[in-house]
Amino acid sequence: MPEYLSPGVYMEEVDRGTRPIEAVGTAVAAFVGFTEKAEAVESGEVVSLLSKPTLVTNWSQYVAQFGGFMPGAYLPDAVYGFFQNGGGRCYVVSVKTLGKSADPNLAVAATAKLPAGDEKAGDALQITAREGGPSGNEIKVQVREGEEDTFSLIIEGPAGVRETYEGVTAGKGEKGVATATAKSALVTVKAVKAGVTPKAGTYQLAGGQMKEVTLTVADYKGSPADRTSIGGLEAVDEVTMLAVPDLMSSYQSGELKLDGVQAVQQAMYEFCERNKYCFAILDAPPDLSPQKVKEWRLSANYDTRYGALYYPWIKVADMTGSNGATRLVPPSGHMAGIYARSDTERGVHKAPANEVVAGATGLAVQVTKGEQDVLNPLGINCIRSFPGRGLRVWGARTLSSDPAWRYINVRRLFNMVEESIERGTQWVVFEPNDPDLWARVRRDVRAFLNVVWRSGALFGVTAAEAFYVKCDQETNPPETRDLGQLIVEIGIAPVKPAEFVIFRISQWAGGAEG
Repeated sequence: MPEYLSPGVYMEEVDRGTRPIEAVGTAVAAFVGFTEKAEAVESGEVVSLLSKPTLVTNWSQYVAQFGGFMPGAYLPDAVYGFFQNGGGRCYVVSVKTLGKSADPNLAVAATAKLPAGDEKAGDALQITAREGGPSGNEIKVQVREGEEDTFSLIIEGPAGVRETYEGVTAGKGEKGVATATAKSALVTVKAVKAGVTPKAGTYQLAGGQMKEVTLTVADYKGSPADRTSIGGLEAVDEVTMLAVPDLMSSYQSGELKLDGVQAVQQAMYEFCERNKYCFAILDAPPDLSPQKVKEWRLSANYDTRYGALYYPWIKVADMTGSNGATRLVPPSGHMAGIYARSDTERGVHKAPANEVVAGATGLAVQVTKGEQDVLNPLGINCIRSFPGRGLRVWGARTLSSDPAWRYINVRRLFNMVEESIERGTQWVVFEPNDPDLWARVRRDVRAFLNVVWRSGALFGVTAAEAFYVKCDQETNPPETRDLGQLIVEIGIAPVKPAEFVIFRISQWAGGAEG
């Protein structure tokens, strides 16, 4: 308490106001997969982003750091579909690059050895592309003879880039070819034998490639300590959705078998279970008929309230260079965008179903109603085509066997409520555990849940029917307080989706005769 030592008027500020609890965001996705590149410029230097979660807020930013569409990679299509369907922010984790890379351990640079004018002298120069990977194979080097043991070096790169170095020598010093080309943007030049002039002619660099990297289940799981792959996302609190579209690329290329696919998908939803506030969006394997996907689902035997499975694959425009062509891609990226769009337009309590899949032009399989009658009870959410209504998501179930957690929107609503209350009540820690604190906690939590109820997320005509908050002597007896614990009991009644709409129609004879 303040001290009052002399007569006077003293002003005190007393904190008796509410501490509003703000709803957390629910629409931040994380994508793990293959990209063209994975690099960024920091302090003027190019650094590798391989296996590191990187925030991306639009497609242009993605292209700048991870490149564009690539054959053999589904992650670019997933991120593009995410933004196309209403997504706003996502984290990208590139576990493998298919183009160039800032990591010198993954990219082999193209080279060419230029023979000496005197054949007996062997090689004169070694030319190496500055940038590793296949792009170096497009570089040509032309040697022209000069006067008195000098020569000219003309270097031609992709897109018409040209560098000319005239009057250079094979020796050392300012005119030496290695010194003169030190600032070349295309190549580095090394004299194999000092003083030996190269033979005139045109030479093509070759051998530039990306080292073949075979991914394992452990590569996908990553490490929380090293901040890599799925494990690295544990340090990113705001991620609420997880998709790994290129898990299917690994399956199609033979890197992983079906049991490996199941192991990674299990790691996905187990990550979400540990994280508590994240939800896994799983893809079914490619080229499966409805009967086959049913068999696969039963063999996988997933049981989690933190994940949902979508089938079949969707057909999108092939952006890898084929004009007018289409390709089949896993639906998880587009689904993450639909989750984000539904959250923004309606709220997290609205099931992300009966929603149009923007960017999709067709389906790998046209699922019939009879086939969905078999798949839906197993938690396989179908994407179907309806005449005049486009391609729509026609399922909203988790992979849980517990009826209480059957629906995606119920799980994600609880995620939002729990995280919002956790973050909004941090001020309570180490406060005196007395009835005054209990009353303030009840007031703040009730105020938040009242807003949630008024948004339509809770079932009940009145607030008392929709939720309750209990924090008093009964929940906090002396033995609980002696342990340093404050117990708050909360109950909410979430709205459930109208999955089966039934109209009962019968013949009616009309009103009674007068």
